[in-house]
Amino acid sequence: MLVAELSAPHQFHVKDVPSVSDPEPGQVQVAVKAVGICGSDLHYFSDGGIGGARCVYPMVLGHEPAGIVVKTGAGVSGWSVGDRAILEPALYCYHCEQCMTGHHNVCANIRFMSMPAEPGFFRELVNLPARNLLPLAKNLSDAEGALVEPLAVILHSMHRAEPRAGETAVVFGAGPIGLLTVAMLKLSGIRRIWSVEPVSARRELARAMGADAVIDPSAVDPTREILHDTADRGVDIAIDCAAQGDTINQCLHAARNAGRVIVTGIPAQDHVNLAFHIMRRKELALLSVRRSNHDSETASRLLESEPKRFAPLLTHERPVSGIQAAFELCESYSDGVGKMTIRL
Repeated sequence: MLVAELSAPHQFHVKDVPSVSDPEPGQVQVAVKAVGICGSDLHYFSDGGIGGARCVYPMVLGHEPAGIVVKTGAGVSGWSVGDRAILEPALYCYHCEQCMTGHHNVCANIRFMSMPAEPGFFRELVNLPARNLLPLAKNLSDAEGALVEPLAVILHSMHRAEPRAGETAVVFGAGPIGLLTVAMLKLSGIRRIWSVEPVSARRELARAMGADAVIDPSAVDPTREILHDTADRGVDIAIDCAAQGDTINQCLHAARNAGRVIVTGIPAQDHVNLAFHIMRRKELALLSVRRSNHDSETASRLLESEPKRFAPLLTHERPVSGIQAAFELCESYSDGVGKMTIRL
């Protein structure tokens, strides 16, 4: 079977390897059809890791997959050969304190497929526990199915942000996660949404996804612009989907007193500077997001019911044989790329 391995920084190798074994009891074997490229994949490709989590080469990335069932293991019910499925990349223990209290996303023994010790989905065949599959709706393409994982992350971030109808919000970064955040804020009844993004094509995508105003941070000071637009009040919710440069602190400055700041993006570095006294004086709630938590089924139903809302995000698709060029294009923000999907 074909597998794309990250063998060094900025270097993929696509090679043919022996096929995976038959699925064990309780497992399903899936032929992977589409995998979205995530910002964390790009960190591994460009930076050699994320914070203290460093690459161990070779490694198989990719954790936004959709596929089709090709075999089922003993004891599996509800799945048949040929069924299309959304594939969950997180393997939980289900018995630690966090799992027992409903916080599976911070499971003490979590194994996340696409980390150095757990191969991800840039490969043709994968064995998964049957509980890690969700049905892929007939009206969704494989690429749309691959949006379920990142959309589930955004739904979890919405639980953290608690958006209320009539409020205002700013989203820093209009990559795929920022664009999905804009869409969900709009669905939540947010009255006005600002999108802060230096890449012009992505600012236009932000408008298409529901942003009311877009700001180029290379042309103007985004916090000054937002404070001007809100008569110095600031926004109710500031969400950092970029986590680059000073965006976290810009969120703190842009938020109103007693507002909420959510960090969904992942900084490449292990430590970041924090304008603590701005946060303290405003008594801001500063919250982070760790993947998703029981949100995948809702994300799947939302995509099924409103595919046109999310369609502008899906801009590019490449075969696995072209994965090197696909990552380079995403890294350089070239060709108006929004979400890039790898096809297997």
